[in-house]
Amino acid sequence: MSTTERPRILVVGGGYVGLYAARRILKKMRYAEATVTVVDPRSYMTYQPFLPEAAAGSISPRHVVVPLRRVLPKAEVLTGRVTTIDQDRKVATVAPLVGEAYELPFDYLVVALGAVSRTFPIPGLAEQGIGMKGVEEAIGLRNHVLEQLDKADSTTDENVRRKALTFVFVGGGFAGAETIGEVEDMARDAAKYYTSVKREDMRFLLVDVADKILPEVGPELGKWGKEHLEGRGIEVYLKTGMDSCVDGHVVLNNGLEVDSNTIVWTAGVKPNPALARYGLPLGPRGHVDTQTTLQVQGSDYIWAAGDNAQVPDVAARKAGVENAWCPPNAQHALRQAKVLADNVVSGMRGFPQKEYSHANKGAVAGLGLHKGVAMIVMGKMKIKLKGRLAWYMHRGYHGLAVPTWNRKIRVVADWTLAMFLKREVVSLGAMETPREEFYEAAKPAPAPAAKTSASAGSEKAKAS
Repeated sequence: MSTTERPRILVVGGGYVGLYAARRILKKMRYAEATVTVVDPRSYMTYQPFLPEAAAGSISPRHVVVPLRRVLPKAEVLTGRVTTIDQDRKVATVAPLVGEAYELPFDYLVVALGAVSRTFPIPGLAEQGIGMKGVEEAIGLRNHVLEQLDKADSTTDENVRRKALTFVFVGGGFAGAETIGEVEDMARDAAKYYTSVKREDMRFLLVDVADKILPEVGPELGKWGKEHLEGRGIEVYLKTGMDSCVDGHVVLNNGLEVDSNTIVWTAGVKPNPALARYGLPLGPRGHVDTQTTLQVQGSDYIWAAGDNAQVPDVAARKAGVENAWCPPNAQHALRQAKVLADNVVSGMRGFPQKEYSHANKGAVAGLGLHKGVAMIVMGKMKIKLKGRLAWYMHRGYHGLAVPTWNRKIRVVADWTLAMFLKREVVSLGAMETPREEFYEAAKPAPAPAAKTSASAGSEKAKAS
């Protein structure tokens, strides 16, 4: 950490908004005009729209993440958490990965903590559930699903097989529908290499409390997506919630009960709970309340954007939609980051702030290889696509949106190789406990049991 006397722009969070904002600020600043400091518990940014494909093995997990220090070589990147913010003193308390917490002064603040999984107090969920917010979870899900196929193939116990081959996904938005589509694709391919496991032996369930899936692309495409998944043998239960999943026994509130080793939770997100400790004005759902300029309400030196911010949707309000807020998606996060960065530099130089306004351009979703839905908005016209063409749109959009040319090229290379090479279906579950085998080999051998007096006497008699 530097002790520079230059003004410090503190960016809390190295996700999509944090990375892009810091990068643009550094690009627009004059030499030595300010110090940009980024604080995040991870040293990389995760491109979350690619997590389903990473879970299915279509993209290498390393290509889904962007190293902060490599992309931001002129910034201070601190691996830790900002636990509290003293706005009166303009000081943040940073808890590093190791060592004591320390105070970090700042002049300008960018809050870009993003969101975390939205969960409910469902019995068994914390112990059994698998999230899909980070690349670690995507890797873990892939290894876990393939491990279940290994278990089912190696046993004749029907109860064990049934539980291993039942996969429950809770949440029918983009994350849930895309993940179950990709994972089902992977499991279908993997089953070709097992002697006693077929796709017909597997059971996939998609559960959502809403009355439709994929609401982001509209009711028509959402209905098609549901019918498409059902055509692949996936059971879709709408207006249905999960009451409990203790020890993998899933109880749905429609009366259905199944046993499953795999419960994937993608039922929405909520703002990072750490925001409650920063003393910032929050909206009813815990988001930072911002102006249309992305400045936090009541402040001229704090900005917020992305999933942790409640940003007025100017374009929608001009169209007559009252109290419209920007949805938490990558489309808005990317554009908000650019406006936020420009406004931080303008605020530092005493120039006026620019208003953020962006009209919705549509949405795209992939449901496995060569399958997807897309809604493209062009003015007042909406173009609705489904199937292979929509899948091309999905890959094209996100291939361009993923940060840095380095990652764009690597992702496209993965896709290109997949056209000629078969998907890998190897479970590397041992990665979660990589030292276990070495520990078993290296741990001290147990001391031999002490001989009793009777056995000692018997051996002495034999010797004589």
